[in-house]
Amino acid sequence: MNHLHREQDKKALILRFKRIEGQVRGLQRLIDEEAPCESVAQQISAARRALDKAFHSLVGCLIESRLSANAGAPAQIKQALDILSRYS
Repeated sequence: MNHLHREQDKKALILRFKRIEGQVRGLQRLIDEEAPCESVAQQISAARRALDKAFHSLVGCLIESRLSANAGAPAQIKQALDILSRYS
């Protein structure tokens, strides 16, 4: 099983999760303040997209480590990461 080994990847992912945590707290406030459902739905959608981006970032690290371990060409690594980021 692979792990996040690069410190910059760990820090970036943790920062992303902290922002998501703030979004979820904001959602709780919206509900407590009885905000319109459309506003809540919009913020839920934003939080979901943020989680998707965190997932894609993690998968990108996995792809990069697997290709690097197999002496994958840098162009192949870049192409895989570009495709992943395009659809995140």
